[in-house]
Amino acid sequence: MVAPWVLDEMKTVDLKDKRLNNRLSEVLSQLGGHPTASIPAACGGHAEMTAAYRLFDNDNATFEAILQPHIDATRRRIASRPVVLLAQDTTEIDVTRPEQQVAGAGPLDGGTRFGAFLHPLHAFTPDGTPLGTLHALTWVRDETEKRSSVMSRAQRAAQPIEEKESYRWVDTFRRLSEEEQRCPSTQLVCLADSEADIYELLTEATTEAQRVDWIVRACQNRALQRENSQETAEKYVREHVLAQPILFTHTIQVRGRKAKVNCETRGRKQPRLSRQAQMEVRAARVTLRPPWRTDRKLPPVTVNVVLVCEVDPPENDVPVEWVLLTSLPVDDVEQVRQVIQYYCTRWMIEVFFRVLKSGCRVEERRFEHIDRMLPCLAVYLIIAWRTLYVCRLGRGCPDISCESVFEPAEWKSVWTVVHRTTPPSTPPRLGDMVRLVAQLGGYVKRKRSDPPGPQTTWIGLQRMHDFALSWKLFGPDARAAPQLV
Repeated sequence: MVAPWVLDEMKTVDLKDKRLNNRLSEVLSQLGGHPTASIPAACGGHAEMTAAYRLFDNDNATFEAILQPHIDATRRRIASRPVVLLAQDTTEIDVTRPEQQVAGAGPLDGGTRFGAFLHPLHAFTPDGTPLGTLHALTWVRDETEKRSSVMSRAQRAAQPIEEKESYRWVDTFRRLSEEEQRCPSTQLVCLADSEADIYELLTEATTEAQRVDWIVRACQNRALQRENSQETAEKYVREHVLAQPILFTHTIQVRGRKAKVNCETRGRKQPRLSRQAQMEVRAARVTLRPPWRTDRKLPPVTVNVVLVCEVDPPENDVPVEWVLLTSLPVDDVEQVRQVIQYYCTRWMIEVFFRVLKSGCRVEERRFEHIDRMLPCLAVYLIIAWRTLYVCRLGRGCPDISCESVFEPAEWKSVWTVVHRTTPPSTPPRLGDMVRLVAQLGGYVKRKRSDPPGPQTTWIGLQRMHDFALSWKLFGPDARAAPQLV
């Protein structure tokens, strides 16, 4: 029995075989109903388990082909929104095994861990509701390839950007021009963290033909372009923006952290104390001086900059600071606030990765070869979106009917289990229903408690699937069972 949401999501599936299309829908429904369970446990039988593994071993069921119908559904959801934030980021899919390694997996670091890399472009609404994956790139590093960490600075500078792994940021951004043409009434804003602070990306993003807005967190203090007729005292971006007047201040709660390794030297990885921090916000428009390249001449680019920095940080602690490069306007306070709020949504892709790895346990799936692992990864990308979508939609649209997400057997069975009463004739609100589902996963409902998070939601959805199946088979709406002769 295929879940209704799977039928909607797989409308355009095309694996070159109708039977294979149906099998994908069945496997997606089975694994989606039990995201934390192993594949044999989620499938529920030997025949179903064998069909799932044969699907992942089929040449037509590639990572791209499985993900394509979800991409089509994501485009439909994007087209219905006035503003969509598109966060791109990279994560490791670690499939290191203590004994026999997965064939075809590449090194993730110095050779102690093996797996693949995933770089998705995921769409979110400004309030953080996920709309789906719009593009995803996977690759495996070659063990014999010379890593940039052992190359000299001159060797790295001489290597064309197209031959580097960092080119994925530029390539992904270029795809957004095609997406913008599909939804001209939607404002697209691309979000990326400091790893995307690449001058070639800034050049691509500031071309006249580019109509997609963007926000990139800077990781380096770039030099400013200095005209012959205008000599400025500030030669770099950070110093120039610090010289601007303060637009507003804001108090935030900083969560403490511990260093994972003692030898870490990067500022963003240093330990930090929990505290309330007073932040000052400034903004400016600057022209960046292009870096030297051996194979091309890059032009100067003009960008807007928003600087968020902590006032009087504790002694011997790393201050909180964001330098955001953007194409969005920063002419007044509200526009600057919007840039910061948009970039804060980028954190949702980190939550998405957590759902994928901890909720769906994608790294724990047992495959002998990485080529079979990647189609399974595509399936769990869809399941991770669905789990986070239910969680966040309950926050963003709490007052709509729960039947916009849940079918009657789902909400009625959950209501009966949690409340121990007959379900009402009118479906409850979506916000209330999500809390009921989360209670099945360990969420404690109090008067002033925060909305449920992804972890209690994905555990609750798994239990809801079993209750809904029992409701259909044995509940009040079930048909009379046939008499055994």
